[in-house]
Amino acid sequence: MSEDLSKEQNERGKNPKQEQLDQYRIQNTGKPMTTNQGRKISNDSETLKAGERGPSLHEDVHYFEKMTHFVQEEEPERVVHARGYSAHGEFECYQSMKHVTKACFLREPGKKTPLTVRFSTVQGPRGSYDTARDLRCKGVKFYTEEGNYDLTTIAMPVLINQDPMKFPDVIHAYQAKSDDDIPTATGAHDHFWDYVANNPEALHMVQWIMTDRGIVRSYRMMESWSINTYLFVNDENVATFVRFVWKPVLGTHALLQDEAIKLGGIDPDFHRRDLRDAIDKGLYPEYELGVQLIPMEDEFKYDFDILDPAKFWPEELVPVQLVGKLTLNKNIDNYHTESEQVAFNPGNVIPGIDFSNDPILQGRLIAYQAAQAHRIGPNFQELPINKPVCPFHNNQRRGPMRYRIDVDEVNYHENSLANNTPYTTPPEAGGYEHYPQKVDGRVVRGRSESFNDFFTQPRILWNSLTPVEKKHTIQAFSFQLGKVESESVRQQNVNLLVNVDRELACVVADNIGVEQPEGTNVPVSTSYPSLSLANVPYYAATQKVGVLIGNGFDENEVTDVLQFLEKNNVFIDVISERLGAVTSKNGKQLKANKTFLTTSPYLYDSIYVVGGESKQQAKFMNDIAEFVHNAYKHYKPIGVATTGLPYIQAFENNNLSGVVFAANNPNFNKDFISAIAQQRFYDRI
Repeated sequence: MSEDLSKEQNERGKNPKQEQLDQYRIQNTGKPMTTNQGRKISNDSETLKAGERGPSLHEDVHYFEKMTHFVQEEEPERVVHARGYSAHGEFECYQSMKHVTKACFLREPGKKTPLTVRFSTVQGPRGSYDTARDLRCKGVKFYTEEGNYDLTTIAMPVLINQDPMKFPDVIHAYQAKSDDDIPTATGAHDHFWDYVANNPEALHMVQWIMTDRGIVRSYRMMESWSINTYLFVNDENVATFVRFVWKPVLGTHALLQDEAIKLGGIDPDFHRRDLRDAIDKGLYPEYELGVQLIPMEDEFKYDFDILDPAKFWPEELVPVQLVGKLTLNKNIDNYHTESEQVAFNPGNVIPGIDFSNDPILQGRLIAYQAAQAHRIGPNFQELPINKPVCPFHNNQRRGPMRYRIDVDEVNYHENSLANNTPYTTPPEAGGYEHYPQKVDGRVVRGRSESFNDFFTQPRILWNSLTPVEKKHTIQAFSFQLGKVESESVRQQNVNLLVNVDRELACVVADNIGVEQPEGTNVPVSTSYPSLSLANVPYYAATQKVGVLIGNGFDENEVTDVLQFLEKNNVFIDVISERLGAVTSKNGKQLKANKTFLTTSPYLYDSIYVVGGESKQQAKFMNDIAEFVHNAYKHYKPIGVATTGLPYIQAFENNNLSGVVFAANNPNFNKDFISAIAQQRFYDRI
């Protein structure tokens, strides 16, 4: 696609990727059923038999086609990141970055680039649940006029290993055990923690997973980092080290451990449903793209190795520059073809973006390409979701599922019969050229001595957490290690944790029944505000409120509150004893879309207690009491209508923090929306 065409489409507001995908979208509703060969079908319910009670016949080619497709319609799932979900959107550039990169999507303010995003967990299989404590991934495929660019990020700023040789080991240890395929979607077992104890480089990322970031509230509220160090290269062929970070506009927020575990049973699709619902409602998830830049001459300026993927670049030392915004504005139409078959590869770069000597990045360049070819075939790039929007020409032919019809006789380079085409493009005309990095050294197996500081940054992370965050982290370590059967493995991990913080290690040791560790933490007092979730934006928008209501409610009061919440883009479920109409004392009806049987207090960020009359009044009151108790226990805001007072029992220590009453409160709406925005009231502790 030429730059002129890209500019024209950008100005018209069209999405070239969606226009391309429209060519492949098929509507079957209202059409006659046919076989895959186009033959119309008269009966799709019974097999062909020799008599109504006789045997099926081999000549039933329709059954054979249907069943053969069915038993082969699932391709191998991803070895990691198997459970995921996708959405479409666009990226808009804020400012020109051409002083550091010639990447086309970052050169012109206002330029829009179509993209597809896939969110995923790591440990569990495709059928596991969304809210497991895990490392999460966000892969973004930019469809640019110079080719596809894949930016893969994870919800922690560090990785668990420093060398790609350890990838198979850590995944084998992390996933379900090979003898019984247990447990699913959790690292709370002997093998994983045995690995952590004997590979201290793993501790840093594991500590991040044990913080609240390991159980995100929503994919819409998930910060993610590139982990790896890349290079920006500009038109003058000057390179700059770069790392990327996606910052959610709504801020980064988390579930509590109790919520995350129980949501796995209540709604295994909690995160994907949340993402899809927000897009359907037009409240599009947004993320700002930030870059951290380090000049080449400053490679050794810091007390950490900038090529070490197990170390983060502190924002306080390497500021984040926001360069654009990603908006997810379209849900996928087909999960299999747009989420299962989307294929990411960090090797998919465009001019202006190159690779550093980051060892994990170097290993990923091989692993991803091989994994996708194994999973969906060597021609996976021809699948609609992976296909570039710009033309692509080369001499690659054949292979399974090749449907591109290359009509050229000549399929090699160099040649004279086709005038040496397809021709290569010089760098000055847009051809990709790797940055000429200087490389020297002897061939060795080993790691840089600068990678061997395993405890300074984990200590900094611990120092940066609030008391509440530290409490949650201790609970997470205690829960995970409490599931480990080997006392030796539990003891080894406590002995490792003492390097981060002695109090942390001692409390965990006491909780899991092992000896207090010897020694103490590394002598580091540094902390960074950017590492704590206490310092992120908080909004009421897209928080989910459960309205607990029965017949006989005050329609003026309730209608005013609900309209105010909707005006502030708060999601609402009306919950009663049964689906259908709930009637006010003046006869106005409100539609209940959930019942106490079909929903759960764990699904809501806040509740609004209205109360009312019910055919089974005692049960109705007990159901509301359960919601109120659950919301209070999880520090959530509670709004109480004037008719809701009888449902509010005395709380522990009579602490009403975050409980907003409408009675005699003319500012109830504003007070309640402020409480919803705050999300948690930890001073109830």
